[in-house]
Amino acid sequence: MRILLPTLALLSLAACATNSGQNSVLAEYDRLVQDCRERGGILAPTGRTTGRPETENVCRVTGLPSDRTSR
Repeated sequence: MRILLPTLALLSLAACATNSGQNSVLAEYDRLVQDCRERGGILAPTGRTTGRPETENVCRVTGLPSDRTSR
């Protein structure tokens, strides 16, 4: 029983650390989506798996540049 309680405590802390890391990745992804939408694009996957949303996605702008639309 003495060994079981510290082990459970360590596992609980590890689970919390993993979850907070996941939350920061999701927050970064959401920020990238918002920034891309503001530029008139859509966030698309690159096919890479790095654990970093900024390298796993690219903002694809689908419209014409603003200086070409006024002509």
